[in-house]
Amino acid sequence: MSERPEYPTALGASSLDSITLLGQNLAEDVMGEVGFGELAFWLATQRRPSPGETRVFEAVLAALADHGFTPTAITTRLTYLSAPDSIQGALAAGLLGGGSRFLGVTEDCGRFLHDALSTVKDTHPADDAGWDELALATVRSARAAGQLVPGLGHHVHKQGDPRTPRLFHIATEEGLFGPHLSLFAAIGRVHPQVLGRTLPLNGAGVCGAALADLGLPLQLLRAFALLARTAGLIGQLAEEIRNPVANDIFLSVDLNNRPVPPRP
Repeated sequence: MSERPEYPTALGASSLDSITLLGQNLAEDVMGEVGFGELAFWLATQRRPSPGETRVFEAVLAALADHGFTPTAITTRLTYLSAPDSIQGALAAGLLGGGSRFLGVTEDCGRFLHDALSTVKDTHPADDAGWDELALATVRSARAAGQLVPGLGHHVHKQGDPRTPRLFHIATEEGLFGPHLSLFAAIGRVHPQVLGRTLPLNGAGVCGAALADLGLPLQLLRAFALLARTAGLIGQLAEEIRNPVANDIFLSVDLNNRPVPPRP
C-alpha cells in the first residue's frame, strides 16, 4: 500500500479541536488581534508586517477601493440586476474587468519601475539628480519603443491626483519611501522634457510603486488592487440594493439604440 501523500502549507490547517493560520492559533492569536489588511499582507508574504508597512499597505487598499461609476462598478450593478440571486456572480463580473485600463495599472507600473531599476542593479542613485538621470533614460527608452509610461496621466485628475502626494507622504513618514517610489517621483519631475507636456502621476501608479517597495511579489500586485476593489464593489452592491440605478443604466441604452446597416 502506497504512503498517503502530504501537502505542506504554512497557511490554514484544521484539526479536531483547533485551527492554525500562519503558525498561529486562529481563534486565540488572530481573531480580534490582527487587522484584515495586516493579515492580507501576512498571508501573501508569510511574514508579519511592521506597523509602518501595515499603514502603507492599508493606505494603498483605501486608495484603490472605489472610484464611483467605473466600468467595473457598472458591470457589478448590471450583473446584480440580471441575477440578484448571485452576489458572487456580480462581484466576480466586476473583478474580471480589472485590466490594463482600470486597476491593472498598479501592477503595470510596479513591473515597469522594477525593470528600470534592474538596469542599475544594487547601485541606486544617491540623490534627486541621480534619480532624475535614471528617470530620463527610462522615459526616453519607453518613448523610443513606442510604449506608454504606466502611471502617467489621469482622465479626471489632470492637474494632479490627490492620492499621489498623500501616499508619498505616508511612505516617507514610515521610512518606506524606497527605490520604486523614488524613481516614480523622478519620472514625475522629468517626463515633460521628453514628452513635451506635463502629465500627473496617477494614484494607481503610485500604489504599484508603494507595493513594490514593500517587497510584495510583482505577480500579485494586481491581486492587491482587486482585493481593495472587492470592498468597493460590495459597497456598490449595498448602494444598489438601497438606491438602485442599474435598471436606469440598462434602459438608457436599450431605449436609445439606433439600428444601422451591417458593416462587413
